Amino acid sequence: MNAALFRQTLPILFGYLPLGMAFGVLFSTQLDYAWWYAPLMGVTIFAGAGQILAVSLIAARAGLLEVFVAMFVLNARHLFYGLSLLGQFRGAGWRKIYLIFGLTDETYSLLTSRPRPGPREDEQRNDFRITLLNQAYWVAGCALGALLGDNVAFDSTGIEFALVALFIVLTIEQYKALGETFPLWAGALSAALAVALLPAAQQLIGAVILATAALLIQYRRNRDNVERVHG
Repeated sequence: MNAALFRQTLPILFGYLPLGMAFGVLFSTQLDYAWWYAPLMGVTIFAGAGQILAVSLIAARAGLLEVFVAMFVLNARHLFYGLSLLGQFRGAGWRKIYLIFGLTDETYSLLTSRPRPGPREDEQRNDFRITLLNQAYWVAGCALGALLGDNVAFDSTGIEFALVALFIVLTIEQYKALGETFPLWAGALSAALAVALLPAAQQLIGAVILATAALLIQYRRNRDNVERVHG
């Protein structure tokens, strides 16, 4: 692995390890399964919020249909991520399947904000390596947390704040890379409106829809302005 790529993923490493450990502890303390099922979920699912939600639903003895619907709604935002990267992943060959699978919030932020000085094929290989590193961090955190939860009694209060801190760092990196404040305000106002107007279970998907609509309107407006200038 390239040392420069590893350095680019360090913010995600520092977020995924404690957050993965929080999931592992939750898994071990709420479910009656062997500890290694936690990292196995990290390998096969690789969705932090989704895995945590799945643990809560399984502990509450929810049905498979309920789990499926809840996971789909929670991760529906990834549909928008994928649409914006269709061009970037085009021609990636066998790597494309894994790049789609591994497209978490944090990986998306890194792949869309990092410098891309090399040829397209080389950068797609680097995208693959970054995604693989990020999943390795998450799986390691899941395994460590599950082992700790299975063998050690400790107070893990507050460890879930690692996710909030990670998103703050990634937001700053996106702003530095794009130099555009509109997405920040659109996201913040969409989240505030969703919290004020919607039930807790619908706030995430509501905020995503509002922010997406605002960004599409802004994109349309910018495109029309460019067409008028060059028309």
